[in-house]
This record gives sequence, C-alpha cells and structure tokens, in this order.
Amino acid sequence: MSTYAAQPNLTKILVTLGPASADEQTILRLIEEGARVFRINFSHGTFDQFENLVMLVRQAERAMGEKGMPIGILGDLCGPKIRLGDVVTGGIDLKTGDVVKIQRQPRTAARDTKGGPVIASTTLPALVDDVGEGERLLVNDGAVRMLVVETPGHGSDRHLVCRVTTGGPINSAKGINLPDTELRVEAITERDWACLDWAVDHDIDFLAISFVQHPDDILRLKKAMTHKARSIPVVAKIEKPQALEHLEAIVSAADGVMVARGDLGVEMDLARVPVIQKQIVQIGHRYGKPVVVATQMLQSMIELPSPTRAEVSDVANAIFDGADALMLSGETAIGRHPVQAVHMMARTVRHAENYLAKTGSIPEEPRIDPRPVASRYRPAALAKGVRAVVQDLGAKLVVTWSQRGGGAHYLSQVRLQVPILAASSNEAALRQMSLLYSVQCVKLERPSTALDFVSAIEPLIIDRGLLELGDPYVLVTGEPVGTPGVTNRLSIRYLGDVCRLDLQ
Repeated sequence: MSTYAAQPNLTKILVTLGPASADEQTILRLIEEGARVFRINFSHGTFDQFENLVMLVRQAERAMGEKGMPIGILGDLCGPKIRLGDVVTGGIDLKTGDVVKIQRQPRTAARDTKGGPVIASTTLPALVDDVGEGERLLVNDGAVRMLVVETPGHGSDRHLVCRVTTGGPINSAKGINLPDTELRVEAITERDWACLDWAVDHDIDFLAISFVQHPDDILRLKKAMTHKARSIPVVAKIEKPQALEHLEAIVSAADGVMVARGDLGVEMDLARVPVIQKQIVQIGHRYGKPVVVATQMLQSMIELPSPTRAEVSDVANAIFDGADALMLSGETAIGRHPVQAVHMMARTVRHAENYLAKTGSIPEEPRIDPRPVASRYRPAALAKGVRAVVQDLGAKLVVTWSQRGGGAHYLSQVRLQVPILAASSNEAALRQMSLLYSVQCVKLERPSTALDFVSAIEPLIIDRGLLELGDPYVLVTGEPVGTPGVTNRLSIRYLGDVCRLDLQ
C-alpha cells in the first residue's frame, strides 16, 4: 500500500472515473494512493455503465478491508449544456470577420457557396430569445468567439446575427458559452431528474449540480429529494458569472461547493479566476461548507507521466487557499497515467500540508457555520475547545464517534492540522464524511460506553500507523455513545492506556 494512504492526507482527493479507470484493480490502486471520493460524470455514459462503476467502487472498497476507508461516490448532474447543432462533415473553419446566423430551427451548418452567412442552430432553440445585442457567444471552450450584432425577427423567426471576433474550426456538438447572458433555462433538466432518481436508487453519496445561477436551483433539487427515501448532500458547481452575484446564498443553500475553473475560465476573464477561487474558498469556510477545487489541476498528465512545475504549484496553492478537496477530471477518466496522477497529487498535498503545519500558517479562528442554529449546537462549541487542546498538547490525532456525521463535520470546520478519526455504525454517514477535510473514517459496531469505544478504536489506530504507543490524542464522545446531539465530552488519552477513562 502507498505510504500516502497509510499516513493519510488531510485534504481529500476526488477522482473522476472513465475509460482509463473503469476496472477494479485500477480503482483499488487509486484508493491506495489516496483517492477518497469517486466522481461519476452523468454527461458521459449510460445508466448501465454508471451502475457498473458503482459496483467496481464498492468491490474495491470491500477489498480494502478494515485497513481501508469508506469511499464516497459523487454523481455530477449534466445541467443544460448548450451545444452547436449539426455541422457539415469535416467542420467549418471560421475566419475573423465572418458572419454567423444562429436560428431557432435545426439546421446542418455549412458555408454558403454564394458568400452569405454561415447558418447554424443549437441544442437550445430558446437561446435566441435570451441573447441580446452586444453579448458574446463562445464556442469550443472559447476557442472561437463571436459578438452578437443583431437580433432581428420575432417569435419563430427571431435569430442572432453574430460576427466572428476570433476564428477557428467548429464541429457538431461543440459547447457554447454565453458569459454575458442570463438564460431563462432551468438548471435541472429532464435528464438530470432521471439521474437523480437513479442516484437515490443506487445509494450515491453526493450530487453535484451544474449551471447554478441562483440558490433556488439548489433548493429546488433538495425539495425534490424530500419526497424520496433519502436525501443526498448537494455540491454547487460555481461555473457561471451569474452565480457569483448570489454566491453567499448559494453556498448557504448547498452542502458543499465546487470551484469549476474550466467553465469559469471561459465565461469570465481568465485572469480573474485565481482571485475568484480564493473568494469561493473563503466564503465556503465562513459557512462551514467543504470546498472542492477542480479542473486541469494536473492536465498534462492526461498524456505525460509527470506534471509541469506550474501544475504542481497550482495544486499546492489550492491547499494554501484552504481547499477541503481537490478533483482530477480527464487525468483519471481518459488519461494515460491515472494512478500516477493521484500519486503525484497526494505527494504534493502532503508537502503543502507539512509546510502549513510547520509554519503555523492556518486560520487563527475556527470556521463555524454562522447561522444561529449552528452556534447553539454543542459539537460546534466543543470543536473550538478541541482545537485549543490539540494545539496546546501537541496531539497528533482526534478520535470521535460521529453516528450521523454532524460532530465530524464541525471538527472538520475548525481546520485541525491533524487527522480526525471518526467512527460510526452508519455506512451512509461514513461515506458522506469522505469529503470532509482531515476526517478519516472507520466503521464500528456502536459501543455501549466510551471505554468500550476506546478499547475498539485503539487497535485500529495502531494498525493504521496513526500513532505510537504512549502518544497523546484527543477523544470526543458523548453518553450514551452514538446518540445524535449529545457529543459533549472531551478527554486527553495516551495510546495504550485503556484502564481508565478520565472525562473532563
């Protein structure tokens, strides 16, 4: 097993599954290198293929045995991805200054042999109603850029007249971005509703929602889940400029947030993205929500066995910003070196975290959800005390029983620079803790007393190599153990001393 799995990173690694990683042996190796959450991108594949991926992850999880950790699965909803309609075989090479007419009716785009405009369509016919003059229309991740100069016609005849400002090739189904336009389109499509039903039926642990522009998008998804058997935590992907206008409300409504730098870099001035990343992380901290930084972190490893120096620095700087988790996309989904990519990310995370621990460059104040209900919640207050004890004692580990994950969540929020070993008998709760900063999980039968818990957990601490005999750790429990809402006791323990339990 990789040394990075034996001595786990505090920052979680989220890995996208795809053709390069869709077998049990590869998934097992990714877990050994440090992957703790696997992403299934609902934009690519069928439900049968998704079901196979879930089966492979669960098989690898079981193969890890007690030395492993519960593994989370995140389903990424597609959202209303807008694409070009059909384009003539071989594509069209647009030149700067060309005129493109985008109409409502489907049409195969081709050059007019008489020199007229290229007439094209999109997968969202209503797009022509929302886009106005002077707004930008970008194709193929911004490689081709157009400016809307006219919007003539009414009703079914309305269309957009665009002038190409940056030329390049276009082909069928290339993505379209509209950075200046607030589209009147639902963030959740019919395909997404089908994916939600599938996710509930297959015990998916997280859902990421794309195309978020307003907190109502999150609330609508959550409301739909209230009518189902279980509620899945929702991660809001910040990829639209309009989302930044409602950022705090979106973060407050969601259970986590993702900095989707790919679309952000297309929809906005690319130079602003690093600043926006920091802002999103800070707001996530303020509201106590885990933040995932995603897209092109080790992009060159799709082809090459080693990343660039700039990519390694990007990973480290995301840690310095305070990211709770980092995500690999194409590197592990279609890349030639998926295991090496996770290994390199884990190494980089480890060095960055060691630097923060040695220099003390961590937040001075705990980051606790500011909503009034949270401030009255005992685990939230207790987490602040745990932080102080860890710092004063020099403890290397915090151990807690967190039956539904709430106590572990609050301990994670205070940004401890040591692992938090969270135990529970609730398998679903353990998997949902897999995204939390510094939280390592273990499944145990619920003990009768805190002393029984210590007797059960200490052999696992030794087995995982988290401490040596005699090392101090902080124990956070309640009585009776495992009862939600009664986490109220903090004690200082020394590994191997199980004869008595002094609760302070």
